[in-house]
Amino acid sequence: MAEVNIHASCVALGAQGVLLLGRPGAGKSDVALRLIDQGAQLVADDRTILFTRRGGLYGKSPDSIRGLLEIRGLGIVKMPSRANVKIALVVKLGREDTRLPVHHRFQAPRGLSLSRPPPEILLNGHHASAPARIRAALAAFSKGLFRDTFITK
Repeated sequence: MAEVNIHASCVALGAQGVLLLGRPGAGKSDVALRLIDQGAQLVADDRTILFTRRGGLYGKSPDSIRGLLEIRGLGIVKMPSRANVKIALVVKLGREDTRLPVHHRFQAPRGLSLSRPPPEILLNGHHASAPARIRAALAAFSKGLFRDTFITK
């Protein structure tokens, strides 16, 4: 099985995994901490190993940092973690997209082949609403809740 180790954090919200990408300081660990504080489980912080199973994308932690989360200004903290999770959403942290963006799918790193890549969204991880937006995106993508307009037909 091919595996790719990338700079990212990963959490599980129930059975759905969220992969958090972004430059250093974009808020990956902070968003992960806020999601964990609201009931998510840590899968990996700072480094995530991606692999595929039956065409789906999965994430897990490298053994050396499993169960560890860096909390800026506090240190590295040991906490309960989950072994792996199927990625249902990829969140790229940084500058947000347009108000009503065209949705994209995650481009898997070289060496991984996906039958249906998970959706990818752009968010500012420093906004207080980032965890709520992630939960809303998970629901909207999994249940087909997106609309083109406020006008009902």
